[in-house]
Formats: sequence, C-alpha cells, structure tokens
Amino acid sequence: MYSSFRDREILEIARTEGKVTVEGLAAHFDVTVQTIRRDLTQLANAGRLERVHGGAVLPSGVRNIAYEERSRVNAEAKVAMAQACAAEIPNGSALFINIGTSTEALARALLGHDGLLVVTNNLNVAQILSGNERCDVLLTGGKPRPEDGGLVGPIAERMVRDFAFDYAILGCSAISADGAAYDFAMDEIAVSQAAHLGARETWLLADHSKFQRNAPARIFDFAEVDRLFTDALPEALQAICAEKTIRVQESG
Repeated sequence: MYSSFRDREILEIARTEGKVTVEGLAAHFDVTVQTIRRDLTQLANAGRLERVHGGAVLPSGVRNIAYEERSRVNAEAKVAMAQACAAEIPNGSALFINIGTSTEALARALLGHDGLLVVTNNLNVAQILSGNERCDVLLTGGKPRPEDGGLVGPIAERMVRDFAFDYAILGCSAISADGAAYDFAMDEIAVSQAAHLGARETWLLADHSKFQRNAPARIFDFAEVDRLFTDALPEALQAICAEKTIRVQESG
C-alpha cells in the first residue's frame, strides 16, 4: 500500500479516535513500525498531525483544528454523551448552550423535549433546535465566526449576563491533566464564563480527545463543574473528579 493511501486512512482514524498509535497502525496496515513512524513524521511536518509518545494526535496549540475535522472526531461518542446529557435535562428548563460540535450533538438530542428556553451563541444549535416547536431559542447576538457558526464578543457576553439559567451546558477544546477546561479564543471564553456564573449548575461535555489536546486560555477549574459527561475519563482525572465531588457520567 502506497504511503499516500495510508496517509488518508491514518487521518481518518485520527479524526474518529482522536489519536493513532504506531503499533496499532502497523498492525492495521500490516507494515513495519518504522514505516508508520515515517508516515507520521511526514504528516506532522505537513501540519496534519502532532507527534506524541507512541503515536500522533490531531494538531492543537494556539489555534483550533478546522470545524469539519472537529465534527468528525469521536462523532459516535459525542452522540452518546449528548443523549446521556439530554436524558438528565428536565422539560421546562432554562439552558445556555455554547459553541462546539459536542453541544450541537446535544441540541439534536433535545429535539423531543418540551418547554425549554435555550439561549445560545451557536448558530448551528439555534438552527437545529428550530425544528422543535416546543422549544424557545434565543441567539445572543455578537460577532459571527463563519468557520463554526459561533457568536462572540462583548454583545454576546452582555446578553448572557442578563439571564439566570438552570443549566449552563458547555463544551471545551482541551482539558489539562490537573483538571481545568481550556479553549482557544478569549472572546468565546468570556461568554462561557458569563453563562457559568449565571447558572444554577454547570455541566461539561468532553469526549476523550479533549484530554489529549492543549489550548492556551483557561475557562474554569473542575471545582466549578457540577457534572461531567464523557466517553472515557483518564484515571488521574477520576481522582480529581472524586476529590472535587463532580458527578461523572461515562457513556463509553
């Protein structure tokens, strides 16, 4: 199998699983680990992957990965997380839902709910929930981001501060080993923080790829989270969640 064909499949596996390993890819393609290491090095040099010990992950750092790639990463896990989260939301609740592909999966899972008030800075969430006539949706306003349908900036933040929510349900771009949620854009973080401050409870949606990535700007510490919905929680973070009395629901 030529390397160019392997490259496409390697990237697809990385988008689905969040990470690829040298040993796993060597077995999958029936080639040597040296061959896979060369493939991963070439993909890393091209900016398509980021090398880590034993394999590679989708690139992170000071800029987020493209929206289309994010939407494919762990798509099935995000659906399962979203369904588990939606099952815990009572009809008639007031919610804030922020920007992200996990929160968009939640919006789809809420299409059968009654009497919700949903405030969001995510154009995609608003469009999805417009299919539920029993749900009132309010967009925050603000500066639109064409790449992901987000609304950010001081206008969005000010509107969110005018509400008291039952639940702020938030996604993030990365989670650190010491238990804190991070994102890439300060104007996006300000909106999420405003929703968190105005909510009775804050729930976090984070699939396992978020534990393998880095982002520069801190949203909040896990001590400020009431519930965490994930597909697989690393052992070190299990201890942190237990210490901070965070209710964790794993759907993996």
